[in-house]
Amino acid sequence: MQAPQGTFDYLIVGAGPAGCATASRLAVARPDASVLLVETGPAKSGIRSDVPLGIAALMPFRNARNYAWHTVPQAGLGGRRGYQPRGRGLGGSSLINAMICIRGQHEDYDDWARLGATGWAWRDVLPYFLRSEHNTRGADAWHAVGGPLHVSDLPSPSACAQAFMAAAVQCGHALNPDFNGASQEGVGLFQVFQRDGSRCNAARAYLAGLAPKNLTVLADCQVERVLIAQGRACGIRCVDGREFAARAEVVLSAGAFGTPQLLMLSGIGPAAHLRELGIAVLHDSPGVGDNLQDHPDFTISRKVRDPDLLGTVPSLLPQILRAIKPYRHGHGLLTSNVAEAGGFLRTRPELERPDVQLQLCIGIVDHHSRRLHPARGLALHTCVLRPHSRGSVRLASTDARKPPLIDPAFLSDPRDLETLVAGVALSRRILAAPAFAAYTGPAYHDAETTDEARLREIIRQHADTIYHPIGTCRMGSDATSVVDPELRVRGIGGLRVADASIMPTLISGNTQAPCAMIGERAAEFLARA
Repeated sequence: MQAPQGTFDYLIVGAGPAGCATASRLAVARPDASVLLVETGPAKSGIRSDVPLGIAALMPFRNARNYAWHTVPQAGLGGRRGYQPRGRGLGGSSLINAMICIRGQHEDYDDWARLGATGWAWRDVLPYFLRSEHNTRGADAWHAVGGPLHVSDLPSPSACAQAFMAAAVQCGHALNPDFNGASQEGVGLFQVFQRDGSRCNAARAYLAGLAPKNLTVLADCQVERVLIAQGRACGIRCVDGREFAARAEVVLSAGAFGTPQLLMLSGIGPAAHLRELGIAVLHDSPGVGDNLQDHPDFTISRKVRDPDLLGTVPSLLPQILRAIKPYRHGHGLLTSNVAEAGGFLRTRPELERPDVQLQLCIGIVDHHSRRLHPARGLALHTCVLRPHSRGSVRLASTDARKPPLIDPAFLSDPRDLETLVAGVALSRRILAAPAFAAYTGPAYHDAETTDEARLREIIRQHADTIYHPIGTCRMGSDATSVVDPELRVRGIGGLRVADASIMPTLISGNTQAPCAMIGERAAEFLARA
């Protein structure tokens, strides 16, 4: 790719799913314009990312492709600091996530529109989901072919995943072959962002597959602030001293943590907080960094003596080695995303739609797999889909290389704990069903206790994120929203945000597909401006 020369029509900061989609689609739509996409992390994904099962090595620890940040102490979690893995490099968190393709419930987007995000109802966003997708099942009313993001069925789902679905049916839950179809409710296998058994990260989809000559990609470059002159964004400055000018617009796609951090470092945010750090206030925007939402999650892990499950045991290496040849043909253990099956369930029958999500993993997951056990086993995640708790992101330093202060305020609203307790009860019933009898075994941390008071204590001791932070640059039509429905930052010209931070409320499920949709829309807004 050509070397950056200093001035471009459009500057896009952050190469996650939204940033990759925005940059690629905009460059195609505006062949007369130059586009620069800047990313802090490396350009290449690496084999641990490309091989789906490599998530087990990437997610738990800090590495070149994982920031591995932490929250401030969480009162709702007994004072613990939560773990916040975030992707680093071209592709963003699509480099390290479980590749699960979930759009969310139709009502999620209708809620956005009702809250002031005009033009973001389900009927408005569905065409952009379709545009982004190439589904190996083919095209129908809910799916499309020809898009950059390859969405596939798991090539080799495990017997454990099949048993989980059978157990759920025994508990009265319906099978759902398509969580992204007419209804999300039920249990089934997840579709994943894979192509021929390998991870289809956002960079591979949008940059390698679609990138035209007028798009320049600059990796290993940390942006420290947006340059603003006379109330308008005119460029960016990097920590190494380089500056790039924008003739048209600057777009921030650095995620729910990185985008509010950059806005505040640039003088856009809560005035009192900025002054505390000696930052000149260019625009007092109290909503920057507020409205942080994330899915609180609790995991039941079991020790199970099954040679097909994963675990920190001597026989694991031979198991992996045997899987290399099948992987070369696009199937086998190495194509597993670990979280193979799951469900969207209602904790109370009178609810109109599911309020918890389950994800079954074919290995023990204790403390995000950062606490290892010398055993094979499985894990069942339960998360609250639409939490009431609201947190914040604030600056810890004026140095852009330092992580911000992340406070999801997990379980600060008591309703979230009640929903999580009820969801865990659903999970326990499925684990106890006859069809799952082959996968019984001792649970870690007494997670399958029938004492509800004890369960609440255990949840506070061990619950944490399931990696879906959003909302810190809320989109809306009111004056207190950070961006308007066309993603323009209020109070500053020539500046937009395109990533999960603009979501008014959390969608019901995993966030990669919605982020790509946001990027698709952002490119269209920019191209027609």
